[in-house]
Amino acid sequence: MRTGKPRTIVIWTLVALVGAAGWSVLALSRGENVSAAWMVAAALGSYAIAYRFYAKFIAYKVLKVDKTRATPAERLNNGIDFHPTDRRVLLGHHFAAIAGAGPLVGPVLAAQMGYLPGTVWIIAGVIFAGAVQDMAVLFFSTRRDGRSLGQMAREEIGPFGGAAALLAAFAIMIILLGVLALVIVNALAQSPWGTFSIGMTIPIALLMGFYLRVLRPGRITEVSLIGVALLLLALVAGRWVAESSWADTFTLAPSTLVVWLVAYGFIASILPVWMLLAPRDYLSTFMKIGTIALLALGVVIALPTLKMDPVTDFARQGNGPVFAGSLFPFVFITIACGALSGFHSLISSGTTPKMMQKETQVRMIGYGSMLMESSVAIMALVAACVIDPGLYFAMNAPAGVIGTTVESASHAVANLGYTISPADLAKAAHQVQEQSLLSRTGGAPTLAVGVSEIFSKVTGGSLRAFWYHFAIMFEALFILTALDAGTRVGRFMLQDTLGNVYRPFKNVSWKPGLVITSAIVTGLWGYFLWVGVHEPLGGINQLFPIFGISNQLLAAVALAVCTTLLVKSGRLKWAWITGIPLVWDATVTLTASYQKVFSSDPKVGFFQQRSVYQDGIDAGKVLPPAKSMDDMHTVVTNSTVDGVLSAVLAVLVVVVIVDAARVCVRHIRRPALSTLSEAPYVESKIVAPAGLIPTEEEKAEERDAVGAAPDS
Repeated sequence: MRTGKPRTIVIWTLVALVGAAGWSVLALSRGENVSAAWMVAAALGSYAIAYRFYAKFIAYKVLKVDKTRATPAERLNNGIDFHPTDRRVLLGHHFAAIAGAGPLVGPVLAAQMGYLPGTVWIIAGVIFAGAVQDMAVLFFSTRRDGRSLGQMAREEIGPFGGAAALLAAFAIMIILLGVLALVIVNALAQSPWGTFSIGMTIPIALLMGFYLRVLRPGRITEVSLIGVALLLLALVAGRWVAESSWADTFTLAPSTLVVWLVAYGFIASILPVWMLLAPRDYLSTFMKIGTIALLALGVVIALPTLKMDPVTDFARQGNGPVFAGSLFPFVFITIACGALSGFHSLISSGTTPKMMQKETQVRMIGYGSMLMESSVAIMALVAACVIDPGLYFAMNAPAGVIGTTVESASHAVANLGYTISPADLAKAAHQVQEQSLLSRTGGAPTLAVGVSEIFSKVTGGSLRAFWYHFAIMFEALFILTALDAGTRVGRFMLQDTLGNVYRPFKNVSWKPGLVITSAIVTGLWGYFLWVGVHEPLGGINQLFPIFGISNQLLAAVALAVCTTLLVKSGRLKWAWITGIPLVWDATVTLTASYQKVFSSDPKVGFFQQRSVYQDGIDAGKVLPPAKSMDDMHTVVTNSTVDGVLSAVLAVLVVVVIVDAARVCVRHIRRPALSTLSEAPYVESKIVAPAGLIPTEEEKAEERDAVGAAPDS
């Protein structure tokens, strides 16, 4: 039996005590001021313990990762989609790809319920559900030549449940990509600083890709230093551009941004992964993690107080102005990506398994990246909860609730149970150089205000506006990296699906197939985005209300596939590891779907909302947010479409779960009838560490490999 070294035991005991202290303060505080640092302590302590013990247990005891087994990146290496990629670059790519709008925006919106429910779900959810899903999907996809989630469902569950999974996954993917793109357009429109800085990440990434591939292969440290230096220069230069005569050149209208985004998504989807996608995501990870780390450090230094209540009345009553619905199930739907996200399963069965050097890296890349994203969600929640609650609700309540003036907003906020004066509302906008902060819904501006609040306490109030606009640009960068990887994954999904009909599509690097499917995927989300930009109630805006539920339904599909594979591969006694999160996610999400379809509250139920607006049309009345009778008809159409889609997606997911349960029961009763589509074992020739820092044993293996290599 192995025992830890005394120093190791002391370190992990201290980590556990820090996390426990954070949880104790958050749980037991009643009425007194609570520092946001305790939330950070609870999160980081919990993440460290989970990664060190739970993730290691799953990787080596349950999944049984094998460092001697060649991955698809090694066996099928073609330099386009399959390409063994240094673990540090791949960690950056995977994190950047999964960390989209969700971990930034969802927790900000959920803050209306108080800081405690969100904190509990973000931390517990990621440890026992989200990170487990990401790691398990990545492992099983790696064992199956990088197959997409839908294709794995078709091969392992069967054609009926698999067809439902393929259809649901692809439809949800298009919705998610459209929503992500819309958030980017809203963040970058009329912002020369953001547009220039983010645009510059593309040539910087191309330089890094060629540097690693052609100029100095394997020189990760060198290319990292060059990339970070150029990124910082681009960030500083962005402000210079915004204040210069070039500002008009980089001040783009929303429709122009749509064209550029679609073109970029298409090109990024067909170029070799080493050229643009991987280095760009790796580059952006420095900014993402660096900013979040600085934010956490700022919290520790400034010790801002959590001004939001631990649990608000809106959590109990379900009548919040930011979003309607009770704490269960809607706080778990609103906080999606920071705790559990179906979108991640598409990346874990998309680009990443085709680039991973060793199976043993699934723990760091799958579980570790998700913990990193969860830390982003915690910091977003902190940022929302350290600002004045009156300002929070003035920013996040729609204009129909608070009006359009600081006086009406102040009065409306008072009716919600919070206080903020008109002068304070005007001052808050002036401090960040905005005309108004009223009804800046969507979460992004609130996060930016929270970030500026924390950073300005460390660097001085004169920089508050700088930090606000920096945070807005930071959010756009966060989301864009999910869009390009997501488009490529959408292409893989469509190729897998079409490959069931026409076999050449099965080869995901077949050039005619990759061009055709990339065009279809970008065309679909590009169409919804274009209409959404030109019609406030149309296009992707029409599908925005089902974004959260769609994402969580997709997570249920992923967990069902993983549970089935655990059972079929002889790991029945460990099936609870994904089975329990599956039951929880299915319960939450199907409850939310039922309420969105059948609730009698028009703020919650789509069909009830349709009925109310149809009655308004019949009576000749225009109801907000509609501004004309045409808008009224659009709302009726949108409500109908959202209600039908919610019901259809829920039914598809139920079909997948029921079919998966049937396969599991059949396997338990008659194992001989089951087959696995796992690729045959091939011995790996690659030597690479499992984690960021090589162990002494791994260093020795690398030295031996270098010594045994023939002279060039």
